[in-house]
Amino acid sequence: MTKPLHEQIALPDWYGPLAKRGLAVALGIEIQQLSRERVVATMPVDDRTRQPFGLLHGGASIALAETVASFGAVMHIDRDRFVAVGLEINGNHLRAKTDGTLRATAVPVHVGRSTQVWTVEIADEEGRLVCVSRCTLAIVPKP
Repeated sequence: MTKPLHEQIALPDWYGPLAKRGLAVALGIEIQQLSRERVVATMPVDDRTRQPFGLLHGGASIALAETVASFGAVMHIDRDRFVAVGLEINGNHLRAKTDGTLRATAVPVHVGRSTQVWTVEIADEEGRLVCVSRCTLAIVPKP
């Protein structure tokens, strides 16, 4: 049985300050689940995430995908010494969306010392795929 769309679970303490800044805040992205094996987040389809013709903007879907993949990657690294940064991302937009809430689920495909690869499925409220994505992240020393 899947969890309700807006059910939140306890998130790590280090996540709190990060949740209050950046593109994810501007787009209304909210992390629902964060573990080494799975990251789940929601994003509204509203004026922040639609293109001028009223449809979900493909870039918003990609931003959602990279957000969940990046947070997943961070779960596997020493956050005091390293950061995860996007190296490559692709997305196939499968279904148009004009309103509602999306749910992105990311799972790792490869977790290495210097790179990670995550797959992301973005679905609507009925569980229909809206976008599928693969994101490769580089693990680099903290600046």
